[in-house]
Amino acid sequence: MYLSTSRASDIAGDTPAPKGPLRSVPGTVFALGLVSLVTDVSAEMVTAVLPLYLMAGLGMSPLAFGALDGLHQGATAVLRLAGGRIADRTRRHKLVAGTGYALSAACKAALLAVATPWSVAAVLAADRTGKGLRTAPRDALISLSVPPGEQGRAFGVHRALDTAGALLGPLAAFGVLWVAVDGYEAVFTVSCCVAVLGVVLLALFVREAPVRTPAPARARPPQPPVRTLLRLPGLRGLCLTAAVLGLFTVGDAFLYLLLQRRLDLSAAYFPLLPVGTAAVFLLAALPVGRLADRLGRRRVFLGGHVLLLGACLLLLAPLPAGALLVAGVLAPLGLFYAATDGVLMAAAGPLLPAELRTTGLAVLQTAQALARFAGSLLFGSAWTLWGPGPALALAAAGLLLSLAAVSVVGSGHAGNTADS
Repeated sequence: MYLSTSRASDIAGDTPAPKGPLRSVPGTVFALGLVSLVTDVSAEMVTAVLPLYLMAGLGMSPLAFGALDGLHQGATAVLRLAGGRIADRTRRHKLVAGTGYALSAACKAALLAVATPWSVAAVLAADRTGKGLRTAPRDALISLSVPPGEQGRAFGVHRALDTAGALLGPLAAFGVLWVAVDGYEAVFTVSCCVAVLGVVLLALFVREAPVRTPAPARARPPQPPVRTLLRLPGLRGLCLTAAVLGLFTVGDAFLYLLLQRRLDLSAAYFPLLPVGTAAVFLLAALPVGRLADRLGRRRVFLGGHVLLLGACLLLLAPLPAGALLVAGVLAPLGLFYAATDGVLMAAAGPLLPAELRTTGLAVLQTAQALARFAGSLLFGSAWTLWGPGPALALAAAGLLLSLAAVSVVGSGHAGNTADS
């Protein structure tokens, strides 16, 4: 069984680490966090206005928007695997990730040239291609930069910086729309400029993580990477858990649309809804990552889905529209992301050999992304056929049953391995 055997001296932490509370985090992780911060400002500027732009501005149906939201989650799943495989073969994680960041930046500029729902969808598909290429190599750079016992902390720091961008992006979109009424083109222009800055930061400040394959592993005959990875019981269990829960994970864009309906919120204030989620995620990412290192990453991952279920149930409850409803939905949603996004990658990292780290993370991300893609299609279809309330009730019931199923199965054989 392959396990990471790199010593501390083999870890790519040569970049000077930041001072203060983050002093134990390698500089590579911090630099990647800054790249993600800037890139997320760009991405979330677009994401914050996209639901209203497509459904209210361009007349896209809930079913079509569900398909597009699913595209954001999983339509580029094959490219995640391709990006992981290329990065592992070439040992050029930074180059593959940088290609993905550059492609996404180009797509922000392309949004200025399209004006129909499906032309926008085509540009967003290309943008997701960039995200699919860069995500696994980026996470592999993080995982290879720290020892197994500190994976949760490292991913927590990265996700906290990443979420700072998710917090600033909707605020920037709100500011642009405040100055330019219905100024979607202005939002796309500013987003493109910020995305280019992220590519520059990656090129200048992120260092490649050297991968040193242990001698016994080199002596073995070559094996197909995916077949080798699927023999790891811990990774197989994580993939199954992520896929089953992902099928009933309601996309945050849908939750924001439902909340906007309950609040009767004007379009100008709609971009502020993701700010509450991002603020909670930002504050919780590092503490939750450290908690996952101590208590078990699989337990924390499942707990995050319990919080998402709570947010769905609050939207279904006959509560008066007001601050309590807003906090009751956005706070659990932020904690859900803190307990699932980086924690899942931190759980998988120590299970994977260094020379296949990127491919393994890509396999896990693909399983989750494909499930969320299917889930978005199902939710959009249910909304179109029966309305938003019944659609949310069905999703909540499915999530509850899925949590019960994976908890029972995991307690039997996957829990100890997945929590490593």
